[in-house]
Amino acid sequence: MNQAPALPSREERLLLLEKVGKSLIAMPYKSWNFGDSTGFEGILETGRLLKDSTYFAFASGWVRGWASRPEPLKPLDCTAPGVAMVEIAHESKDQVIIESLNRLATYLMSRPKNRGIYETWDTFCLIPPYGGEKLPENEAHWLAKPPGGTCIDCLHFDPPFFTALGKATGNTELIDTGVEQAHAYIDALQKENGIFDHFFMNGITGTWAPGWGRGQGWALLGMMDVLKNISLDHPGRKKIESAGAKLIYSMIELQREDGRWWCVVDSERSGEEGSTAGFMATGFARAIKLGIVDESIVKPAMVKALSGVIADTNSDGELQNVTAAVFASTRKSHYEFTPRGFSVPWGQGPVALAICETDVLL
Repeated sequence: MNQAPALPSREERLLLLEKVGKSLIAMPYKSWNFGDSTGFEGILETGRLLKDSTYFAFASGWVRGWASRPEPLKPLDCTAPGVAMVEIAHESKDQVIIESLNRLATYLMSRPKNRGIYETWDTFCLIPPYGGEKLPENEAHWLAKPPGGTCIDCLHFDPPFFTALGKATGNTELIDTGVEQAHAYIDALQKENGIFDHFFMNGITGTWAPGWGRGQGWALLGMMDVLKNISLDHPGRKKIESAGAKLIYSMIELQREDGRWWCVVDSERSGEEGSTAGFMATGFARAIKLGIVDESIVKPAMVKALSGVIADTNSDGELQNVTAAVFASTRKSHYEFTPRGFSVPWGQGPVALAICETDVLL
């Protein structure tokens, strides 16, 4: 395996960030869907680091448009870029957005729970396995008539949104709800080795799809966001700190010499996945700033991950080797054969966040 490429200069990183930022503004967003969270957070962070108000104007205009008529709310609104929306409302002092975010939070907390987690799907997003592996009879039955369920992606949605909105509005109930939800995701999906499985299905024992790389990114950033928005003495803090550090150290053990990870982190045959290194560089940097990890161990891995994701980004600012939306499957081969080569918010957003979040540490 090749060594990690040399890290470009700060000037070069900022030039690349400008290209990535422009690509994020050009994305065909819909309100709302998976990936929008990292997309809009990447837009805001890009504008802040480049000192370019265009990015905040784009994001705030989009969110203000949503806030003007956010109802009827629907299940996929759990994917709204809540942390970015709260930031926009706070900076613009826009009460219309705050009121709409409060309605969104009320709606999201009205959903039924399973394993302590607000339900994402009442019919889970199972699809036939990429690669064509034949399903065992029981798994074929689940595919034909999926139960409800929840996936690790959503640790980046509900818990950070509830805690950010609670902090911004002084609503301690929202903060506590976000912490409880983070705990429930950890209890349901984190394995003993620190790595998260992708999903569980309601009424079916166990969890599924171990080691999906981008899923580790959703989990890590979600936990770091919750920690950022709760007090140092919150009684639920230590569990999240421990889970986040455990994931980070496990991911460092699985990191390739070139700074990247396989699409399924323990499966070389799963091939490349460009976004995981961006997620990890961002999460590692946030963990260092929060003081929950040993900087002497984590910072070198952060630099390698940043070098890797930048090396995977072409001269037009497009991250390469990003896999499609995986949906979900009970077969590991599904994640090993996911098609790649997409320019999407869950690829471009993590590149922008990685460059921005690491900037003060380099």
